[in-house]
Amino acid sequence: MAVNLSLLLLCGAVVLWSLTTGDLRLGIDEVAAALTGGEDRVTRTVVLTWRLPRAVAAIVFGAGLGVAGAVFQSLTRNPLAGPDVIGFSSGAYTGALIVIIGAGGGYLDVAAGALAGGLATAVVVYLLAFRRGVQGFRLIVVGIGVSALLTAANTWMLLRAQLETAIAGAVWGAGSLNGIGWDRAAPACLATLALLIVLSRFQPSLRILEMGADTARALGVRVEGSRLALLLTAVVITAAVTAAAGPIAFIALAAPQIARRLIRGPGVTLSASALTGALLLALADHAAQHLMPRVLPVGVVTVIAGGGYLVWLLIREQRRRS
Repeated sequence: MAVNLSLLLLCGAVVLWSLTTGDLRLGIDEVAAALTGGEDRVTRTVVLTWRLPRAVAAIVFGAGLGVAGAVFQSLTRNPLAGPDVIGFSSGAYTGALIVIIGAGGGYLDVAAGALAGGLATAVVVYLLAFRRGVQGFRLIVVGIGVSALLTAANTWMLLRAQLETAIAGAVWGAGSLNGIGWDRAAPACLATLALLIVLSRFQPSLRILEMGADTARALGVRVEGSRLALLLTAVVITAAVTAAAGPIAFIALAAPQIARRLIRGPGVTLSASALTGALLLALADHAAQHLMPRVLPVGVVTVIAGGGYLVWLLIREQRRRS
């Protein structure tokens, strides 16, 4: 409980930090006045229209990715599991590229393509991994294989596309909150929050499933039905985030493991994973905006940080098993 409260306060501090930082530096009193309807029109526009949607999106999207990663890692009992690993992000990128290159659609068309591509990939991976149930290791191996095929297809499409279209596709694939406003942030945030509430009701079943399929059946849990419901909800959460911001890598992978070490518990709790994911993405987005030589997509920062984390995690797992 104390850890969650600390994470929540840190998330609030980062949001406040992001609202005061930028080309137009503002004091905390100015931000508070703008949020309550005071201050001049320019300050209210900067805070309410430009900075607040991005800050809220970073918190909510990070929470969604953190919880999605916790579900995958709990069900597979593997710290390397997550939407990125099983191919969802690659599938969403494929769907988005098909729309960008083939139809040149706007934001809603690209979001719909990413959603369809990600969900279709999740279904294919689940069906290929299903053999008298879904085993965690098999799900990861099948996901890695499907992800590799889709990555190759994505690269081929970018190479065949015209230069401007290829650049637009590459920028979307980096994962970015640049320029996000309430028109994009509000629907995705509302959908993510609603799905997080739904997923919280599965927390008891998730705890029991962590004990193993046989134990869960003995305790009266419908194993495959519960697994499918949990995986589907986690995939849809990731889809909502990806449709709005593109594939943001490594948050879903790192947040649950960092949360588990913070709470020093045997398993991963959804609340701690959500708050850790929110904090990680908010910090990464702030770094992408203000701590780099130029403004970068947040996905570039998460890839740099997440790559080092993944190497450390692989080395740690190898040493633990040897």
